[in-house]
Amino acid sequence: MRLAAAAALLVFALTACQRAPEIAGEGYDESAAADARRIEADVRYLADDLLEGRETGSRGHDLAALYVAQRLRAMGLRPAGENGGYTQRVPLLRAQRLPEGNELVIERNGATTALRFRDQFLPLLNFDLPQARVEAPAVFVAQAVHAPELGHDDFAGLEVRGKIAVLFGGAPARFAPDQRAFYSSTDEKLRALAERGAVGAVFVATTGDEQTYPWARSAEDWQRPGMRLRGADGRAIDSTPQLQVVARVSAAVADVLLAGSGHTAAELYQATDAGRLRGYALPGRIVLAARNRIAPLESRNVVARLPGRDRALTDEHVVFSAHLDHVGLGPPVDGDAIYNGAIDNALGVAVMLEAARKVAAAPNAPRRSMLFVAVTGEEQGLLGAQWFVRHPTVPGALVANLNLDMPLLLTPTRDVVPIGIEHSSLAPLLRQAAQETGVKLSADPAPELSMFVRSDQYAFIRAGVPAVYLNGGIEGAGLGDDPRAAQREYLRLRYHQPSDDTRQPIHYADAARLARLNARLGQLIGDAPQRPVWNDGDFFGRRFGAGAQPGKTNAH
Repeated sequence: MRLAAAAALLVFALTACQRAPEIAGEGYDESAAADARRIEADVRYLADDLLEGRETGSRGHDLAALYVAQRLRAMGLRPAGENGGYTQRVPLLRAQRLPEGNELVIERNGATTALRFRDQFLPLLNFDLPQARVEAPAVFVAQAVHAPELGHDDFAGLEVRGKIAVLFGGAPARFAPDQRAFYSSTDEKLRALAERGAVGAVFVATTGDEQTYPWARSAEDWQRPGMRLRGADGRAIDSTPQLQVVARVSAAVADVLLAGSGHTAAELYQATDAGRLRGYALPGRIVLAARNRIAPLESRNVVARLPGRDRALTDEHVVFSAHLDHVGLGPPVDGDAIYNGAIDNALGVAVMLEAARKVAAAPNAPRRSMLFVAVTGEEQGLLGAQWFVRHPTVPGALVANLNLDMPLLLTPTRDVVPIGIEHSSLAPLLRQAAQETGVKLSADPAPELSMFVRSDQYAFIRAGVPAVYLNGGIEGAGLGDDPRAAQREYLRLRYHQPSDDTRQPIHYADAARLARLNARLGQLIGDAPQRPVWNDGDFFGRRFGAGAQPGKTNAH
């Protein structure tokens, strides 16, 4: 009751504080302007300081979930969560490092070198054991990539069982971007090591890694908690308990860890990245120890449904998704400790809500059913989306996913960038939707970043569900603005910072256009004669495509 009252009071206050509408001029589209104002109102609530950054499992996230559920209810969309409601419980474990009991010691040639916690190494969070210690011989496993379909195996000729693996991140540069992103995944590497019997692992940061994410920032955030899904037995899901301790070391001490090869760490990384180097045994032994606090936690997804009008297809669901969580409270910056997450991802949720309103208000429902899911735990590793695809709250199949995450709508643009559209039969439907809504489609300007695997759509992809992620445009509207420069500035200065709030320039007219495009694409998928499928020979279709078989997904 108190949550409902707080949400209602804040909505009233924010509505009362909205600036007066501008006087309509020539060419003014009142309907589009109203769409933009609705999106802005949603963003202003979801990114308000009262919600304290919407961290997964927090009261602020609960308030946000309540707000989204009531917005969906007001549109006439049906509850599609658990127990006849709009929410789905997501059980979690929360882990946080402790300052004492962390070790990384190298024993080699009769000498002992102890690295400094925080300054030189950090253990990864352990969701299985609050305290662990392991001592074992070491083996260098390059990037721990086993990709037989690409003729690459970093484990060839190596004995990993009972040893601590030392490795670089990433995958060989010759791999295509999506394949490289898949094999660069930390989880994929840890699974490969656990399957081969390793008892621990040490990731070696490179200077390139630290240009992207400086070690000083990792050291500053050492107490930031992490989360994993929790199973019915109370234990972590998707963990690798065989790896008793996993750690990362800074680039500054990489040569100490990799000494004995006759090459610097930088030279070893260059050879590894080029695919010219395989693993080898390292001299000496490594001691790893870590301590952290583990506690159970819960959060919620929000799920609403528009039933399809065709009885034969109503159990096939087109899923609109956007993550509701952000990173919560953090180290103060200029006195501000609330990481509001206005663009990441209050804006994405608001665009999804506007798309939901348009689909719900159409004269006829699509033949297939539409699901609108505000997921939790994206910032912790796509946790809410993973839980939903494994435990869907509706019968039938999930046939497509339209995800929205951090749409970078900072200046007026003419276009939208569809991420991942080249992988499936969604492409012609998107082109039709773009033509009908007057939106230009632009190619991904940075395919090497493989954004297709970096947000909630990847949970659906791994369940075999074709997906697309529509992002902000890159072509200016002729007003002298540079969208790419504005996007780079955001990523450099405001991403995951307190300054990602409603004071920054957000172009809500473009957000309304993005909502129209998402809504129309969902309708076209819903009315298409055939459900979407992966393209022949597609990497993701081959690896995860069981969900593309008629009548099922891996999640069902």
